[in-house]
Amino acid sequence: MKKLLIALLWVPLLAFASDPELHLDRAPNKANDLPALQHGAKLFVNYCLNCHSASYLRYNRLTDIGLTEEQIRGSLLFTADKVGEQMTIAMQRADAKAWFGAPPPDLTVIARARASEFGSGSDWLYTYLRGFYRDETRSTGWNNVAFANVGMPHVLWELQGEQEMGADHKLKLVKPGKLKPAEFDAAVADLVGFINWMGEPMAEFRKRLGVIVLIALAVLFVFAYALKREYWKDIH
Repeated sequence: MKKLLIALLWVPLLAFASDPELHLDRAPNKANDLPALQHGAKLFVNYCLNCHSASYLRYNRLTDIGLTEEQIRGSLLFTADKVGEQMTIAMQRADAKAWFGAPPPDLTVIARARASEFGSGSDWLYTYLRGFYRDETRSTGWNNVAFANVGMPHVLWELQGEQEMGADHKLKLVKPGKLKPAEFDAAVADLVGFINWMGEPMAEFRKRLGVIVLIALAVLFVFAYALKREYWKDIH
């Protein structure tokens, strides 16, 4: 609970750097795409879990997106010894504060937190992760269109390459990365899909269950109405 309160305290602090007029690119919906969520989990562990924890999620929960415990142990279990452990990081908060100015927030519910501010956490993350550009005035050498003067460096730069902000206030790719732009966008969509899934792993089940309940209530209404007609027929 203490960690959750600390993570939530980050939300208003981060909001000061956000542009209320920001145009968000729509993130592709990956909620029911298990291969995409699995790829997103791989990207998250390799590029995000070095600094950001997801401590309200356990590794064995990844079986919900189609991974076996053996696959988790072989490919994703870098910061723990058992699949039942939480997705934490080794970096100490004191070290993180010294290196970055403040400890990087836990990302388990970051999509839900951003949704409360921008209406869509997925769209904000999709725009943010693709919106880094070179800025030599920043200590990290990077800035971001969705989060001005962000303290986080561009951890995906090897995949995306380097962008610069043009005089027309549009981003231009000046140094290609390992992935083509369309491939990078697809990879980010998978990563965002996984981060969004982390915030509520049961979301799709909840939605399906809601539909079933509504259908059941509709059927029961038919029988209830027929019973009412039969019961009151002699009175009316």
